[in-house]
Amino acid sequence: MTIATSQIDRLGANPFVVEGPIVAGSGIPGPNFALGSVSGGTKESEWVYCQLVLASQTTLQPGQWFQWTKDYVASLLTTAAAVVGQRCGVFSGAAQPPTLTGGPVGAITLAAGTYYIWLQRNGQAPALVTTATAALVVAETTATAGLATAPASPTATTKAIQGVNFAAANQTFTATTVNGSAVLTALGSVTPEGGPFIGAAISGTGIPGSTTISSITYSPSGVVQSITMSANATANGTGITVTATGVLEATLMRPYLSKVN
Repeated sequence: MTIATSQIDRLGANPFVVEGPIVAGSGIPGPNFALGSVSGGTKESEWVYCQLVLASQTTLQPGQWFQWTKDYVASLLTTAAAVVGQRCGVFSGAAQPPTLTGGPVGAITLAAGTYYIWLQRNGQAPALVTTATAALVVAETTATAGLATAPASPTATTKAIQGVNFAAANQTFTATTVNGSAVLTALGSVTPEGGPFIGAAISGTGIPGSTTISSITYSPSGVVQSITMSANATANGTGITVTATGVLEATLMRPYLSKVN
């Protein structure tokens, strides 16, 4: 995940602010930028400004995959709805209001309506991946909205995602656990760009099964200070090895849907 350099709400682009819902007479302005506008950040990162129309309440999670039309109308990516030739990217995360670092605070639940969001198309980013193999050379759509996969070989009838590479099949880091607490501290091998990321499944000594990362706390300078889990630790531990899967670091190179597998 990379950090946006333009972060002033209303005065400049902030890729971590979701605008809306836009309702006539509500007093909420929008869109604030021309559709298709591009915002740049560190390490070659780029975000594209798109319209998002939701028919029902939807939770946007960091790493979800979207596609968008030539008119920059975005939709969650699925195999059934994917259109070969359309560009795609990921939702980096929501901050309401913006954090000091501009980094992703987490998921955001939106009511039905019209919104304007920034979707990342270039640079390091979190990406939801149901399966990742050691090869990490194939990316494709799935039937689940916003979820991609990286199998060892193409899956018939899925749509291939060209222009994305995954750093690894999983991520390991070290942390300290306290029995009865959901907070991981004294983190090692953790960065805002490389993860781990919100929504990732994690495992390790003293961490219950099916536990995920609920939130991440950053310092004002952008250093990851702690991670909050979806369940409390069952043991005290220092320097334990934690493995994260499901939301991986991806390098986006302006991906697009290239073909039907």
